[in-house]
Amino acid sequence: MSASPTADQSPTENAPDPLSDPAAEAAGKLGEALEYVERARGQLYEFHHHIGHADLMLDEVLEGLEKGGHTDLVALIRERVYGRDVLQGRWTYQVVDEFDDNYYAAWKDVTATVRDKVPGGGRHEHEAALKRRRSPLSDPALSAPPSESRTT
Repeated sequence: MSASPTADQSPTENAPDPLSDPAAEAAGKLGEALEYVERARGQLYEFHHHIGHADLMLDEVLEGLEKGGHTDLVALIRERVYGRDVLQGRWTYQVVDEFDDNYYAAWKDVTATVRDKVPGGGRHEHEAALKRRRSPLSDPALSAPPSESRTT
């Protein structure tokens, strides 16, 4: 059974209430877990950018030390940190690529499959149900399902 809406049906019409259906609640929890994976992915990209920036700064460090006559320190930096792998055999771009291609891709795929197969398990269904319960019914823009709400 697919949770995908038909053309004449809103995403939440005829679907179980995600606030009281255990499978829909579990699908929502999986979506929340994916959001944490997304945050971790962002932090991994931050790590990648910070390490890359630090590595590029070494060019200026080496130039300054060379001009100052500290060839021994230039040699130390070149030997110990310049162009060094952050993990055995990997620079940060390789770590990011492996994360995206393996771990992150699996999470995205599994989450999409669960959302598709669990009625009421779509993206942010829990929040949409809360919105319907808490928003004033007099303003359709405030109580519309996520796909029908206006963007600002």
